Amino acid sequence: MYGVCGCCGALRPRYKRLVDNIFPEDPEDGLVKANMEKLTFYALSAPEKLDRIGAYLSERLSRDVARHRYGYVCIAMEALDQLLMACHCQSINLFVESFLKMVRKLLESDKPNLQILGTNSFVKFANIEEDTPSYHRSYDFFVSRFSEMCHSSYEDPDIRTKIRMAGIKGLQGVVRKTVNDELQANIWDPQHMDKIVPSLLFNLQSGEGVESRSPSEKEKESPVELTERCFRELLGRAAYGNIKNAVTPVLMHLDNHSLWEGKTFAVRCFKIIMYSIQSQHSHLVIQQLLGHLDANSKSSATVRAGIVEVLLEAAAIAASGSVGPTVLEVFNTLLRQLRLSVDFELTGSYDPGSSMGTKIIKTHGERQLQEAVIRTIGSFANTLPTYQRSEVMLFIMGKIPVPGVHPALSSSCSGPEGTRMIQIMLLKSLVQVTAGFQTTNMLTALPSSFLEPLLSFSLTEDPEVRLLVIHILLSLIDRHDNRPKFSAISIISDISVLKLKVDKCSRQDNLFMKKHGQQLYRHIYLGCKEQSSGRQHYENLYNLLALLSMELANEEVVVDLIRLALALQDLALSTEESMPVFNRCAIHALAGAYLNLICQLTTVPAFCQHIHEVIEVRQKEAPFLLPEDIFIEGPKLPPSLEKVEGEVLFLQSKITEVLGGSGYNIDRLATPYIPQYTDEDRLSKRKSIGDNISLPPEDESRNSPEKEERTPAEEITFETLKNAIVDSVGMEEQERERRRQVVEKFQKAPFEEIAAHCGARATLLQSKLNQIFEITIRPPPSPSGTISSGYGQTQSRSVPVYEMKFPDLCVY
Repeated sequence: MYGVCGCCGALRPRYKRLVDNIFPEDPEDGLVKANMEKLTFYALSAPEKLDRIGAYLSERLSRDVARHRYGYVCIAMEALDQLLMACHCQSINLFVESFLKMVRKLLESDKPNLQILGTNSFVKFANIEEDTPSYHRSYDFFVSRFSEMCHSSYEDPDIRTKIRMAGIKGLQGVVRKTVNDELQANIWDPQHMDKIVPSLLFNLQSGEGVESRSPSEKEKESPVELTERCFRELLGRAAYGNIKNAVTPVLMHLDNHSLWEGKTFAVRCFKIIMYSIQSQHSHLVIQQLLGHLDANSKSSATVRAGIVEVLLEAAAIAASGSVGPTVLEVFNTLLRQLRLSVDFELTGSYDPGSSMGTKIIKTHGERQLQEAVIRTIGSFANTLPTYQRSEVMLFIMGKIPVPGVHPALSSSCSGPEGTRMIQIMLLKSLVQVTAGFQTTNMLTALPSSFLEPLLSFSLTEDPEVRLLVIHILLSLIDRHDNRPKFSAISIISDISVLKLKVDKCSRQDNLFMKKHGQQLYRHIYLGCKEQSSGRQHYENLYNLLALLSMELANEEVVVDLIRLALALQDLALSTEESMPVFNRCAIHALAGAYLNLICQLTTVPAFCQHIHEVIEVRQKEAPFLLPEDIFIEGPKLPPSLEKVEGEVLFLQSKITEVLGGSGYNIDRLATPYIPQYTDEDRLSKRKSIGDNISLPPEDESRNSPEKEERTPAEEITFETLKNAIVDSVGMEEQERERRRQVVEKFQKAPFEEIAAHCGARATLLQSKLNQIFEITIRPPPSPSGTISSGYGQTQSRSVPVYEMKFPDLCVY
């Protein structure tokens, strides 16, 4: 009976008859629209039948696929799409299950047209916002299948492109459907991201070389454009906790396909990432890149350089302050890479301890990496506020190795040459960090803990190190961008053409120069004195003198700078110093150019007249003492400077006279400048023990009416040094034993004994304080302060202030 009913059309369920009626006899005629409207109305009127309609459509579609009746397959999918768009009732979940089952059936087919058809239907479904949640739906298959389509290798390039684009759209649909649905499996899990992200990057990379397209193709969206849009949408939806899972597959893809070395694609990927994620998450990407750089410490220089270049671009894009809370860790990682690169370059191996299986290291590649790291340090520093940049400057300064003082980042296996290279690299990093540094308070921006170690490097014999120190000082002192106007030393007859920006010296600047001025003058003096100083050194020292005159000069500083310039002239004339003729001529030229500048800044006519007269005589009789003739390629030098005297020299007596008439300190001007040697000299290998005498400041020695008699220095012999070392060892052992006993006592002694001990110490302290108060408090001017001694003499009794009796009118 039931079999007979199944064969009779009139006895079939109504939903089946309505479904059958939407299929025409000829599939080329397409969907029967009138009957489709009836089916839609029935589904809306009887929503409980929707799941059965879906199941029956799914059954028909599976049968048509198996029989290769693809026309009916398209009609069935079109009907499903229309029902899906029309119905939003609570029972749609069961219908969706049938729909996804049919989409899955199409995607499993080996026919490209069916795969694309299934994908298009899924994309339409992904754009529908469902009213009811689904607790059991899974998209794992779709993630895997769409990712596979993204890597399609179909023979026909046009069809291959269509399949890949369908896969990208499918992944985009999965992300849209699941990213905001808390009930769905988390699309940000590594198992899904490891499929989605590499698939997108593969298509992004595949279209890099394809640039020439016909006008008709340009109107359509290319796979690369679609991929980039999908990638940006994915990253834009990433929350704080999902950034790592989204970026890790990118790093792995670039590693697996050796894409760091080319740099271009890696930089492009991370530009997309940095511009797509929320700005407050930028530091998370930077931290991941730093961690990846550390993980690739022993990779080739090109790989590390590629990662550093990406870091450089990422830092430039990141908003100010987005480096994150671990600012110093960023710089610590980069400085560590600098040290490793220097080690690799000098040892020629990524693993100095092993003699087998080491890679050949190219010096050129390591140098490029080092330059990239230094640029990146500067790029990071430019995103920081002033106070953080000052911290970074101190941090880097603390890492610079000083032989015998603090090895810091000193190379462990490359010896003195490695230490020198690291010094140079870190000083270059400081040059980048200080570039464009602006501060109103020099005392806080340049504390002694930074300035003193920096100036100590001016004593080294290495000319490159000294030049870098001058560059750093110039960047820090130049707050009005005057430095480019003094790019070369020359005699300028009218400095108004330079349009210099000069502000009045602030109180903080005065304090800074009072504290550090003598150190800066000494640095300039000793820098000129160095035999290894060349043209660049003298040009930059002139810049430093000029900037000091405009940025930090009060009347006292101007006097000191003039004394310094005259002392440089005396240095060039000195027969005790064994300097080459070029250096002597260069010092004369530098002093002349600076005095020409400072006389115009002071605007004292008589001073300017004397300077200009000397310069005119030099132009006629000794042009080799002027910067225009000495700071050129192949200058013409005299055999010696023995005949340099008379009118070609600046006279200290004359300058003192003319400036004294304008109110400047004559006594100070008449005192020749002598550099003060300090403890910094111990950092220089060229200084002898005799030079390490710390001279008193000039002001103290000149102003004190009586000079104390100096005790003769103790003679230092081998025995005294030996005894000092033995005594210090014994003292250290005694100190350690004392500390051990104290700790043991506090750990094991009863509480009462510890309390009594502390109380006794407090009582002892109080008694000592009372004695000090008794000694220091003066007797009061009251008549009650006299008592008789046993010998008939009166003795003043000291009454503490807090016990004195004051009249009422004196108390308020």
